[in-house]
Amino acid sequence: VTHSIPACIGSMTINSKQLDNESPVSIFAVNKCYVTVQDGTFFDGSGFAALVREGYKVRSDVNITLEFRTTVAHGVLLGVSSAKVDAIGLEIVNGKVLFHVNNGAGRVTATYEPRGTNSLCDGKWHKLQANKSKHRISLIIDGNLVQTDNPYIQSTSADTNNPIYVGGYPADVKQNCLTSKSSFHGCLRNLVLTKGQQAEWFDFSRAFDLRGVFPHSCPGAEH
Repeated sequence: VTHSIPACIGSMTINSKQLDNESPVSIFAVNKCYVTVQDGTFFDGSGFAALVREGYKVRSDVNITLEFRTTVAHGVLLGVSSAKVDAIGLEIVNGKVLFHVNNGAGRVTATYEPRGTNSLCDGKWHKLQANKSKHRISLIIDGNLVQTDNPYIQSTSADTNNPIYVGGYPADVKQNCLTSKSSFHGCLRNLVLTKGQQAEWFDFSRAFDLRGVFPHSCPGAEH
């Protein structure tokens, strides 16, 4: 077993002596336990999850689906970039969801603006689908479709070869299709990237770098 257990552990004794888990000598990626827990991965607003160390190739087509839950109006959801300008990015800015794509000729953005200012940041689960098909991009939030015109119709491939950063990214990493540096605070679940018929589901506990991210448990209420 190479990854930690997604669980709460309490009242541990060794040789009849109870361990003091309130003041540990050292601590890494251990959070509070929750009175009520939901499926999902908790992002505490300080970090990110890094997936696909060898680099993810977006190229001409990708379909991203995920569910998010937050009460904060700003935060990075996902970014895949390259050393050049090619990149894709998903973020929440001022309570709107933005999907940016740059196939090399220039950035194009699909923006979903909810009717109510805080309606996406209400602490409830929302479904997101972002689709890039050559030069066409679209965004579907809770079944509501947003499409945008792309003036760069000859440019169809986002030639990325960097990791997928979810919920934020390190300070020394360039992201060409994200405007926000704010890490996501809330919960994410069911992240799937599909290319053609090939769907890939991502388990955050298998990320190669996790900072401020707690896989498999999302607080309903903190304890």
